[in-house]
Parts: sequence; structure tokens; C-alpha cells
Amino acid sequence: MRATKSWIAEYAALPEGLDVWQLADALVSAGLEVEQVETIGADVSGPVVVGRVADFVEEPQKNGKTIRWVHVDVGPEHAPDVAPGPLAKGGTVEHLPGGYFARGVICGALNFVNDDHVVVALPGAVLPGGFAIGSRKTYGHLSDGMICAEDELGLGEDHTGIIVLGDTDDEGRPWTPGAPALEAMGVADDVLDMPVTPDMGHCLSVRGLAREASQALGVDYRDVIAHQTTAPSQGGHPVVLESPACPLFVALTVEGFDPTAESPSWMKQRLAACGMRSISLSVDISNYVMLETGQPNHCYDADTLQGAIVVRQAKPGEKITTLDAAVRTLDEADLVITDDRGPIGIAGVMGGEDTELRDTTTRIVIEAANFDPVSIARTSRRHKLGSEASRRFERSVDPGAAYGAARRVADLLIELGGGRLTAETVAGEVPAMPTQVIDANLPERILGMPVDADRVVEILTASGVEVVRDGETLTLTPPSWRADLVDPYDYVEEVGIKVGYDHLPSVVPTAPVGHGYTTEQKLRRAIGRALATAGFVEVLTFPWASEADADALGLDADDPRRRTVALTNPLAETAPLLRTSILPGLFGAVARNASRGADDLALFEAGRVFFASETGENAPLPSVEGRPGDDELEAIERAIPWQPRNLAAVLTGAWRPAGWQGAATPASWTQAIAFAEVAAGVVGVRLERRAASQAPWHPGRCAELVVGDEVVGYAGELHPSVIKAFELPARTAAVELDLDLLVSLFDGAGNLDPVSGHPVAKEDIALIVDESVPVAELQAAVVEGGGELLESARLFDIYHGTQVPEGKKSVAFALRLRASDRTLTDADAAGARDAAIAAAVERFGAELRA
Repeated sequence: MRATKSWIAEYAALPEGLDVWQLADALVSAGLEVEQVETIGADVSGPVVVGRVADFVEEPQKNGKTIRWVHVDVGPEHAPDVAPGPLAKGGTVEHLPGGYFARGVICGALNFVNDDHVVVALPGAVLPGGFAIGSRKTYGHLSDGMICAEDELGLGEDHTGIIVLGDTDDEGRPWTPGAPALEAMGVADDVLDMPVTPDMGHCLSVRGLAREASQALGVDYRDVIAHQTTAPSQGGHPVVLESPACPLFVALTVEGFDPTAESPSWMKQRLAACGMRSISLSVDISNYVMLETGQPNHCYDADTLQGAIVVRQAKPGEKITTLDAAVRTLDEADLVITDDRGPIGIAGVMGGEDTELRDTTTRIVIEAANFDPVSIARTSRRHKLGSEASRRFERSVDPGAAYGAARRVADLLIELGGGRLTAETVAGEVPAMPTQVIDANLPERILGMPVDADRVVEILTASGVEVVRDGETLTLTPPSWRADLVDPYDYVEEVGIKVGYDHLPSVVPTAPVGHGYTTEQKLRRAIGRALATAGFVEVLTFPWASEADADALGLDADDPRRRTVALTNPLAETAPLLRTSILPGLFGAVARNASRGADDLALFEAGRVFFASETGENAPLPSVEGRPGDDELEAIERAIPWQPRNLAAVLTGAWRPAGWQGAATPASWTQAIAFAEVAAGVVGVRLERRAASQAPWHPGRCAELVVGDEVVGYAGELHPSVIKAFELPARTAAVELDLDLLVSLFDGAGNLDPVSGHPVAKEDIALIVDESVPVAELQAAVVEGGGELLESARLFDIYHGTQVPEGKKSVAFALRLRASDRTLTDADAAGARDAAIAAAVERFGAELRA
């Protein structure tokens, strides 16, 4: 919200000599944030004066442009010592009536006539942007200054012509050539720029800012709303309310308006200072009153309305062309303003093109209504159509200001554009405000500082709250502009703000005795460090997803990963769901990096995934007016989605780049398996691998990772269709683990194996088995057969070739044998080795390779 100091001072009796920074401090103490203070005209220096057009001549140029050679009366103080060049070849230059010379200026604008008063920047002036003015030869003349447009002085954005002042200033005094222009125009002012939080929607108006300033400074306040909302009546244009989202609608009719009347300079200047451009008198008045009162309003061309104005919910498939010329398809949740032909406005957001004011409009219907904040906020976001009106309605607008604001619009239309107020309609009523009963000492107890009951009553009364005191009990009814005062603690906050949080005592709380990280937290951090040490890079991706992701992953219709949780208000329509797998997010990170030339990637992420409840029950939306009931809390608890933690990685390109040490090592399923084994090693478990078919992996290159009977996750090379769908490099590998399950397998020892003081015995065996025998199952048989003396069986070779029969393979293991209580004899080692071989022979028909 931008507002000028002078505008605020019209309604708050600011103390004499109060500067803008003191006003800003007062507003900050009231709970506002002043982001910036600007001074209009601060970046204009030097002689910028009022000038009178004494005479001019138009001179067409070879480039087709017509310029004016103008003689400007800038008063005797700024008159040149010599006469300017003549107005036309052979002409003469005479003295001005005061006996001094005019200044000659070249001007490209054509929107002025003789004796008009204009703004002239003389040599030595500096305009915004450091633009210095001097005398220079141009178009065959010595131009001794510049006649200024609005944008050249930083007063607005208009560059369609120069500033032409009226016959008199705003106080009816004639202009004096040579007088300082900005001071004479009354534009020198201070502008405060304030972001307004949702709980202070009443401060999106000069009215609200003045009220807060007057309370903070302890000065008198005058309300701009001079007319209170009257009882319902249908004396003007008929209005029908069919939706509870619109409790009040005021329609005033003004006839005989002059559409050619222009906006006064003071109104244009205030609108420009607040960031709005002048359009026409009727539109400017509408915007001016919205800024002044905080009540958005809309003006209809009364001659274009067909039948009664009806406020209702939109019907399926209805469309409207809004004032920005966009055709919008409406949703049933949208609140719309209609007449007999259909929608003529999106309530609280933007009007329709069919009934907008035209250059010939003389009959105007003024709308000032009150709409449900949530409805307006959702409609604005649904259509991606934010407006000054919607910003105010979604923060709550004072319903008690509707009639007064409409009357203010009507009064200004009549005063500045002629016409008369002919009819009034008031449909609905101002909603009753909620009443709260609190203990008078509640603010003192919660704030932790002395605030006696009298002070509480004084503060709340000054805030507009109706206070009824009965001993130590206060019955409180907020004013219509304070929709944020609902809960007892809202009043505590109001008292705290007005007393000043800077007066709160500073007490450092005693830190509770802590126990450090939990075992699960320590393990998750240790896993992350171990994976980073192993060469993987951790990233964080957004947890959003879409149905298209599930399709691209190739998930079956009954796959649990399709049991997604939908977001009520997603950040992007393309990702309206919470993820059930980390992989799509990692795929996006890989694709972005690969598109920028980063091909060698080993990215991982640990985070939550979200699964909707199997019952499909949605959480209820409890009222904010009080604590939810036990039934509501239980329903919310049941609807909370299952949110396990997963751990995933994606690998592309080279795991080790080519160099002097040899050729590159491609990143493949082996590193994906290694990723899982590093994570499992931190927990102290060993993963078993077995062939599996699981989307999104290639069915022939996918390993299921298990510990005992628990499936921890999957790893392998991605399916080619998945690689194509996510635009990944060929042969991309991936792994995804259930991190919570993995951590739960920790037995307290982790990867700390007991260390024996006795020497190890090493044996190598090579077993010939059928090609179809899984290596992991063969290794498990060897470990089981080796018994307690077998410390480990490490796979070190798989051979296919002429030395083994067709359809067979040779699998070699390095065995480490050791006892915890003695040194093994040769016989002990041979017995354990033979037992391991026997188990493989028995289970898989293995043969010992010579």
C-alpha cells in the first residue's frame, strides 16, 4: 500500500512539524512495516518553473515530424538577457508586457495553445535519472530549456504530451510565471510504501492508515466514511442476492454525468503517487475512493445493464470477457455478478467488458459490495487474475463502509462531473461481528508485563472495539473493519502491539536438558555422510508430482505408488500431487544437468514420500473460531497420509572419467548396488540380491534387495521407455530404498564386527553351475555351508568360456576363515571349505572347477 503523508494528514490531525520518518515510526509501532519512503520531486533540482506560452509557430521537418518553436514567459527573474530568435523568418521579437524577454524553447508536443501555463525546466536544472538541462542548438534554433511532460519530472508515466496547467491552481489562485513549479503545483509530498499483512487488511486504505497513525500519535481522527449503511431498500437498480458469499450489495444511480469532464490535477497526482495511472474521471474516482476507504467499487454503464443485477455462483461452462479483454471460462465455485444476459463481472476480482464505462456514458450504476474473502482469494488464484480489488477482499473489507464508499464515489462524480444522485438500492445487511468475553488480566498474563485493566480498555476502545466491562470481565465486540479480532488472543495481540513489543521484558528461557540426536537421526546422518564419501552428491528436490509421472514410470494401475495425495492449493497445476517416489524428482535434476552439459552424475536424495490412506478419507476442515473437537481431531489423524522416508540415487555417464590411469568406468547398475550396500553397511546389515521385475527398472536388469524376509528396495538399469519419457541419458541406472525400514534393522552394533586376535585362513573356490543360477543365492549357500568359521565369501570372478560346458558358468569366491578362540589348523580350514562346497553341490548341483 502506497499513501502520501498529506493524504493521511487529511484524516489524522498530525502534530505540527511531524516529519515523514516520525510518521513512519508511528505506523511501525502500530504493527505495520514501512518498506520505503519516497519524496516526490526529490530527484529534481535547479530551476523548474511555471511558464506561460507567449506565442509559438509550427515548423514541419524533413523527417515528417512537426516541432514547435515556442516563446515562453518564465518571469523577469528567469528572463534571458537577449531576445530569442524570431518566431518566423523576417519576424520581429517584442518585449513581454513586463519589459523582459521570453525564452525560446523547441517542443515536440502539440497539446497546448497560447496563454496555456506549462512546466519549464531551465538550463541548470537536473531531472530524474541525472538528465541535465542546458541550452543547445537544435532544429535551427537555440533551445533555452525544456517544456516538461509528466514522466520527465517523475510524476507519472504519461508522455503523450506536456503538462498543461489549468487557469488556476487547486486553491483558485492564478499561476505566476517563474514560480517554482513543483511547489506551485502542490506535488511535493512524501510517499510511504508499506506491505500489508493479511491480518491488517483495513490498512490497505488511507482511512485505515490514518486511524492507526492517530491512535499511535494520540491525535484526533476524522473518518472519511460520512454515511453509514442504511436499511435494505430497492429504490434504485434492482439487486438480487442468491449466494451467502455476498451478504451486502449497494447500488447507487447517478444520472447526467459529463463523460468529457477531466480529472483534476490533485487527483491524478495522488493516484500517480500511489502507483496508479489516470484513465478517465469516472475510473479515477473509482480508484481514488478505493485507495481512500479500502472499499473496492465498480461503475457500470447503466444503459448497458439488462434486467436486475444478480449475485450468484457461476454455472458450469459459463464464460465472461473481463475488462482486460480476456475470455475466461468460469468455475462453479466462482462468485459472479450477472444480469439477464449472464455474467457481467467476476465478483471482487474484475468487471466485465459488456458493461464498462464508455466515452458516451452519462448514467452510472455504482456498485459497492461485501464478498467472502476465501471465495475471492480462490477465484483470483484459479484464474491467475490478481487485482487491487481482490487484494483487499481476500484480506477482508469493512462491510460497514460499503454504503459510505458508494456515496463518496457518487459525491465526487457529481462534484467533478456534474449529474445527480437519483436512486439507491441496498441489498442485504452488514454482518454482525463476533463477541468475545475475556478476563481483563488476560493480556497481562500472556504478555508477561504489567498492563492493568484500565489500560486494556483504553487501548481496545481506541482501536474501535466496543468494550463492556463487568468487574474483571470484558465483553468485546470488534468494529466492522477488524475481521481479524475473533479469538481472545487476537485481543491480547492487539494490546501487545499498541503497548509496544519493545516494552516486553527480555527473559532468556532456561534450556531444557537434551539427550542429543536419536539413534535414527544419527544413522540417517551417518548414511548421508558415507554416501557422500563414496562419491555421490546429495540434492534436494521438490516433493511435488503428477499423474503423468506415474505413467512415465510405467506403474501398474494397482501399484501402491499410484495412491497419491492431492494438494488443495498446489504451487503449479502441472504438479498437484505429493510424491510417492523420489526418483521422478531426481530424474528432473539429471535432465536439467545433462541439458547443460553435465553428463557424469551420481545424485542422491533422502526424503519423505506420501501415500494416501487406503480408506480414501479426507481430513475435515475445522473452523478457526475455536479448538477442533475430539471427533475432528481423530478424523484428521486418520486422514494423515503414510509418510515413510526413502533413499534414492540416479547414475549417468562415467563413474570414473578416462585419464592416465586408463579408460573411463561407466556408471551402471553396479554402482547402484554399491550405493545400497554402503547404506546397509552403515546400519550393519548385509543385503541379498535376487532378480526381480519392478517398474521403472529394466525387467532383466533389476535386483530386489532384501534382508531376511524384508524387501528393502530395488536397484538396476532403468527401462528404455522410462529413460525416453524423462529425457535421460541412455543406460541410466537408479536405486530406491525404504530408509525407515533400513534404519529399523540396526541391532545396536552397526558395521562394527568383532575383531579376532587369531590369524585368518584364506581359501579360493571356483564352482561351475547352470547359467540360470543366481549368484547371490549361490553365495548364500556357500556362506551357510561354511558355518561359524567362514568369516566372509567374496565374489571375485564370473567366467564364461571354452573351459566350462555350454550353458554353464564358473563363479569364484574368496573365502576368509577364522575362529574367535583359536588358530585354525589346516584340517579345520579344509573342513569348512569342503562344507561350503558341499552345500553348493547339494542345492545347485555345483561342480568344483579344477
